Amino acid sequence: MSLTIIGTVAFDAIETPFGKTDKIIGGAATYASLAASYLTKKVNLVGVVGDDFPQESIDMLKNHGVNTEGLQIKQGEKSFFWAGKYHNDMNSRDTLATELNVLADFDPIIPESYQDTEFLMLGNLTPTIQRTVVERMKKRPKLILMDTMNFWMDIAWDELMKTLKLVDVLSINDEEARQLSKEYSLVKAARKILEMGPKVLIIKKGEHGALLFNKTQVFFAPALPLEDVFDPTGAGDTFAGGFIGYLAKTGDISFENMKNAIIYGSALASLCVEKFGTERLQNLRPYEVEDRIKEFIDLVQFEITIG
Repeated sequence: MSLTIIGTVAFDAIETPFGKTDKIIGGAATYASLAASYLTKKVNLVGVVGDDFPQESIDMLKNHGVNTEGLQIKQGEKSFFWAGKYHNDMNSRDTLATELNVLADFDPIIPESYQDTEFLMLGNLTPTIQRTVVERMKKRPKLILMDTMNFWMDIAWDELMKTLKLVDVLSINDEEARQLSKEYSLVKAARKILEMGPKVLIIKKGEHGALLFNKTQVFFAPALPLEDVFDPTGAGDTFAGGFIGYLAKTGDISFENMKNAIIYGSALASLCVEKFGTERLQNLRPYEVEDRIKEFIDLVQFEITIG
């Protein structure tokens, strides 16, 4: 089934305890599209770049089966750029630079060929842009997943509340869930957030796994213990891309199948962090994803006799 992903296609400059990079390819839509491409064949991308964005990177996305018809290229303008430095724990980071460039006046155009999309991922952009995308779909997709962040909670609360009412699944981290709900307990936070519009909530906890909630059920997926984490940039977007990519592959949006989707998203995210930027995602072999899924199964599978 077809999947459309909207978000940033950008340059990143990253520094971690394991090294640093100059400008490399990044952006939420880039990570999510690459992740989804390993699970489903029809992935459409909506984004914007400047004419400084390399054609070989666009070709790389196409080679992964990503339809880039919805990627606008603004002549004479620069692509979005973010630079960050991670602390030793790899969970916290400092933003060194954010240059919006073409993103400052991004107007998402939905190509006619995307209008039959059945799954839609709204990557982290302004709530107004996210809502515009939903409104420009002639037919409502079967499932809409949305990502957001603290920044929009701080400066665009009313717009965020309007957009939340239009989506089926919200994917945020634990800090964002606490800010959005004003509750410390994640169970209480989930209950409040689900009253804001989404039917399902994913709370990402980084190296501590992920929680999946609907109004009556909860599922927890652990994170795979890794020897080396070189770069956590894009892990959340990779997770979301893998999650919705699996749903698009199966066409099943039941809570039970979303449990499987959480594992696929987690597996792809665990592969992504093993190298800088999108390098690992660009060069995965299908068996590597399957092997990582098996590791997750082995991690949580057990037999127990009660009584």
